[in-house]
Amino acid sequence: MIKSRCIYTLLLYLLLPLALLRLLWRARRQPEYLQHVAERFGRYRQPAPAPPLLWIHAVSVGETRAAEPLVRELRQRYPGHRILLTHMTPTGRATAAALFGDAVASGYLPYDFPSAVARFLDHFRPAAGVLIETEIWPNLVYACRARGVPLYLVNARLSDKSLAGYRRIAPLVAASLREFTAIAAQGTDDAARLAALGAAGVKVTGNLKFDIAPPPDTVARGTRWREQWGMNEGKTRPVLLAASTREGEEALLLDALRAVDIPDLLLIVVPRHPQRFDEVAALLERAGVKYQRRSADAALAPDTRAVLGDSMGEMFAYYAACDAAFVGGSLLRFGGQNLIEACAVGCPVIVGPHTYNFAEATRLAVAAGAALQVGNAAQVARAAHDLLKNRARLRQMARAGLDFARDHRGATARVLELIRL
Repeated sequence: MIKSRCIYTLLLYLLLPLALLRLLWRARRQPEYLQHVAERFGRYRQPAPAPPLLWIHAVSVGETRAAEPLVRELRQRYPGHRILLTHMTPTGRATAAALFGDAVASGYLPYDFPSAVARFLDHFRPAAGVLIETEIWPNLVYACRARGVPLYLVNARLSDKSLAGYRRIAPLVAASLREFTAIAAQGTDDAARLAALGAAGVKVTGNLKFDIAPPPDTVARGTRWREQWGMNEGKTRPVLLAASTREGEEALLLDALRAVDIPDLLLIVVPRHPQRFDEVAALLERAGVKYQRRSADAALAPDTRAVLGDSMGEMFAYYAACDAAFVGGSLLRFGGQNLIEACAVGCPVIVGPHTYNFAEATRLAVAAGAALQVGNAAQVARAAHDLLKNRARLRQMARAGLDFARDHRGATARVLELIRL
């Protein structure tokens, strides 16, 4: 492993200029990427929380939200421990602040350079580390082992696409996987792929995202929106949500929806990334769609045909505000986004063909009757048309979604059984 890790580390140093250029590029839309840059090299201004410290790494928004039930239960089980959450994106960091406030510490996990990783571990001195989803950083894993820090990989998922990529550096990945104290996979297919890479004793614990409880106040907010947005001049109007959409998908959906007749349809569009809010607003303007921004918090005008969901932390409210939802990232090859949140509030779901990031959850939701999977944008529009005309089918899918979300809870408890402090 030493030779492979040395070659890997050399490549990291060679790629460092590209990593810095990527930060600058992303900062064009999201200036927060230029904040706390020193942390990405293991240099922290804030003092470390008093020990003992439990460290959880959650890359971005989705992983941070997945960590929420685990953080809650760990705080109850180990009240004497402080918790540190690390991220790689500003939105992940902001999500942690919104969910936990000052109850947990937060920062960036450094790039996987040996010196940066050493500074991180020397500064915070965690009693144990928990990596959410598939985060395999060889130098970090090695440094934790050298310091006797137990390291857990939980809620792990591995698609066929990722498996093919990791196989290019199979010896290094296999050696890293063997150093984890325990590995908890979302599903049996994920466990099998991890085992094929060299992981041993992988446990199947389910998906932590099923344990995220919809906040009652947020759901109630969405219900109020539904009452307001679902009426137009005294008549009930259908409300379709396009949730967590990615680049290129909004244009495809708008074109497809023009080809079907859904009278008085209100479309809610919530881009996956906040830096795209203005981009999607410009798209709606070019398409001649009268829209209003959610951030304006104004009553809908009678001629408004779309709401731009330009807010953070309100996804459960958006799901509660619509009759049915298309969950984005699935029309084009982005791998899909989380459809569990929609099911948890009883929202019927439509997804496209590309769902490899949520393959197991999608398969189970479709089998349960909570979701429909289609092949392209035209079929999304047709499925939406048929569902919005069939109230009985909508109610049936809503009940199936609630049952589906309830029946697959329990991953947090199973993960906790693996973590020993």
